Amino acid sequence: MPMNRVYIKTYGCQMNERDSNAVAAMLRGKGYSVIDNEQDADVILLNTCSVRDQAEQKAIGKAGHLMKRKHKNPNFIVGVMGCMAQNRGEALLDSLPDLDLVIGTQKFHRVPDHLSNMIDTMQGQGPRPESIVDLAEELDSQNTIKAHLNDKPQITAFVSIMQGCNMKCAYCIVPKTRGVERARPMEAIVEEIEELATKGTREITLLGQIVNQYGIREFPFVDKKSPFVQLLEKVHAIEGIERIRFTSPHPIGFKDDLIKCYASMPKLCEYLHFPMQSGSDRILKAMRRPYSIEKFRSIIDKIRMVRPDMYISTDIIVGFPGETDEDFELTRKHFEEIGFDMAYLFKYSVRPDTTAEPLGDPVTKAQKEHRNQVLLEILAKNSLKRNESLVDKIENVLFEGPAKKGEDMFVGRTRGNRVVIVKANQRLVGQLVPVRFSRVTANTLYGDLVLEGVESEMEAITL
Repeated sequence: MPMNRVYIKTYGCQMNERDSNAVAAMLRGKGYSVIDNEQDADVILLNTCSVRDQAEQKAIGKAGHLMKRKHKNPNFIVGVMGCMAQNRGEALLDSLPDLDLVIGTQKFHRVPDHLSNMIDTMQGQGPRPESIVDLAEELDSQNTIKAHLNDKPQITAFVSIMQGCNMKCAYCIVPKTRGVERARPMEAIVEEIEELATKGTREITLLGQIVNQYGIREFPFVDKKSPFVQLLEKVHAIEGIERIRFTSPHPIGFKDDLIKCYASMPKLCEYLHFPMQSGSDRILKAMRRPYSIEKFRSIIDKIRMVRPDMYISTDIIVGFPGETDEDFELTRKHFEEIGFDMAYLFKYSVRPDTTAEPLGDPVTKAQKEHRNQVLLEILAKNSLKRNESLVDKIENVLFEGPAKKGEDMFVGRTRGNRVVIVKANQRLVGQLVPVRFSRVTANTLYGDLVLEGVESEMEAITL
């Protein structure tokens, strides 16, 4: 009986989602069936995150739970991929000795072969094969993360343009888990996006640990434009691509040539994820973030001069070692004054082999929780206010697919990355359709189709 049903569970960031999609595509290309129900799977792969200790603990807990199933069915295969695998390595086998695969961040493309070898050995009726641990660095591994032509169509797609990070942020484990910066060739990225466009992809998000530093050492500036801006220009020219996003940039490389793109490129969405981390210069310095809060805000001011309707999200860490009430008050002040539309708020946790590790974790859990809650309340207020300003407005929505709840309800996004729920039809998936917003929450817009042709079609369907 073939053991070809694979379920992939992804933890963490968009880059992890992109890596999981790439592994799924490669597995399909080798004859595996990638399924949505883990109960039916012969193989479960956990693509893990190490940015926070809580993320690692979730993945370890999940793997431990799956071991109970493995004890009942020795042929059931469990693998751990990605950042936690890279971070913990063979030590994972100390706590999870029955784990079959431990695959690092530069070895995703090896998963199908490792899995096939594991299954072949099992079906040989011999003893249980040894766990496969593959964590080594691999030259040009950044060039294995391209799209695969045999994969299923996507309305929106993540495209990794680089791997790794050369920054030394005190709290961050990514340089350890992802390695040094390595850029993909510009031509290969453009070719991948062209292929996606021919298959129906309408929106592209360019991914990099510090995306605006793309190719800064490999490729020359042209007409005072950075390699990243040159890449944006090439992507903007691709027929069929209607929207472009990117994440995550760093203030250190956010120059005027990139800011001008918001005026010159209609496809570049008025949405930016821009990590602030703290509003205190003292804490930013301790975090080894090489900018001041004044510099950070000046970049936002310049962007808003070019695009006044810009939607901006951010990352904030509360409770970094040494953060006082005064430091947090500065974060609260700038967070509120900037008026972020969305934010990822994190309570600091110690990560191994970072420069902040020796500082310990002196800020109490109660202090972190209070500070986190203060920012959450500000965020909810800002987000709701921004959404309420959209009531009775009309914007184009890119429909991505059926909503999780409601008959004939579909989900899409605005250019500002707001989630929209509308009564619609499957035929509109992948289309940009005008929607009038009728009611909102802090997180979601609800509306109605306004195109005359679409309204007529919906009436016919209803009848």
